[in-house]
Formats: sequence, C-alpha cells, structure tokens
Amino acid sequence: MHENNPIRPASDVLDILYQDEHIVAINKPSGLLVHRSPIDRHETRFAIQILRDQIGQYVYPAHRLDKPTSGVLLFGLSAEVARDLGQIFTKQQIKKSYIAVVRGHCPDAGHIDHALTEVTDQRIAKSKTAEAQAAITDFRLLGKHQIDVEIETYPQSRYSLLELQPHTGRRHQLRRHLKHISHPIIGDAKYGRGRHNRYFAAQLDCPRLLLHAAQQCFLHPVTGHPIKINATIDHHFSGLITRFGWRDSLPKEWRQQKVTKL
Repeated sequence: MHENNPIRPASDVLDILYQDEHIVAINKPSGLLVHRSPIDRHETRFAIQILRDQIGQYVYPAHRLDKPTSGVLLFGLSAEVARDLGQIFTKQQIKKSYIAVVRGHCPDAGHIDHALTEVTDQRIAKSKTAEAQAAITDFRLLGKHQIDVEIETYPQSRYSLLELQPHTGRRHQLRRHLKHISHPIIGDAKYGRGRHNRYFAAQLDCPRLLLHAAQQCFLHPVTGHPIKINATIDHHFSGLITRFGWRDSLPKEWRQQKVTKL
C-alpha cells in the first residue's frame, strides 16, 4: 500500500540538530523519504541526497524513519560509523522517545509486548514469510482531549497525546502496536481510521501522520560521550498541540531544538 502524504518540505535545506566529524543528525520532515525505495519509485527527493549536497560530503543512514514520520534521524559520516550506530540500535543501547496523537482516551501508562511479522509489499518480491519477531513498546499518557464532533458512532470524539518508547525496532512497530491496542495514530493511512484522518486534515489543518521522533539518547560510537538530541514538531503538529490545550503537557525540550552533551 502506497502511503501518500501531502506534507512536503518547503526547501532543500534540512534542519541539522547535531554534527561533528563522525555523525550528523537532522530533524526529518514528514513526507520525506530517507533514501530511494522501490515502494515510492516516483519520488525524486531523499534525505540522504539533500543532506549530502547541504554539507558537501557523503552520509550513511544509521537507521530509518517511515516517510510520514518526522523527527531525529542519524547518519554516519563514514560507512564504519554508520555501521557502529546501527549496532547501537540493534543492541537496544539507545533510548528513543516519540510523541503521537491517537484515537481514544488511553490509560496513564502501558506496556505493549506483541510480536510482529515482517511488513511486506506486493511490489517487492519476498522468498518466504518471516517468523514473528519480539516487539515491545512502552507508552505514557501526556494529555487527553474531547471534541463535540461525531466522526464515527459517538456524538463526541476522544484523543490522547502519548509519549512512546520502543524497545525494539520492527518496521512500523509503533503504528502497528497502537492499532493493536485499538488506539491508532491519527493520520496513519495504512493502520489508522480514515474518517478521523480526513477530519484532522480538513478541519484541523493537520494533514500528516501525527508521529514524531522527539528524542534520542545514546553513547557516541567513537568518543563514548553521552549524547541527547531533541527535535521539535512542525507547525501542523504544533498547531494541533496548542488547539487541544496540550502545550504545557509536552516536555519543554521538545518545543525547541537543542543538543545536550551530558
């Protein structure tokens, strides 16, 4: 299933959150692919290409973010460093925090332990179906909101703002896990609810997947220094946060971009 997303970056200049001689991190906009993909053959703009041209050197992605997901994206400035960064993700030696807006009112906290099979696309040949792999996500409630609009079967519609912490890195893990607990992420064309997605796009000026990689904390693969990288939400996401009265519920460091060496 192709994931169309109307949000496109306004220019070919990416917001660099952190850069040294070994790694660089950007705030990836929603709607931008990390690299060329057979699923989106029509796309001509990719984060890896734009960043390479912007800083004047080759970059190597250490992990991935879905096209409609925004936030912290790490690259190595050499293949070796990118590989070492990738190992940090594989070995779960990194703390990742996302924020998401989901349908319904969620409990104050939750633990999702639900194995996931590999996500396949009919246009990509697969030799066999892989076994389900362990997938774990924790969440924390940041805010609740209700609007007096009948979108599905009730006269009111309820939503929650969540902080999500994935402890594994399966494809579409957060999106699939939130669907699994019946709280799909707003704006998710693949796993979400179309009526809510359309209402948010048309009435609330929010035509995007409301999932954002807000923070990453890890040890630098070369220096060993602790690094914390934060990425702010875009104006669509920020406008909704304000409209729903959630601004004070959002951690302050996610409202402004900064990097802290601990």
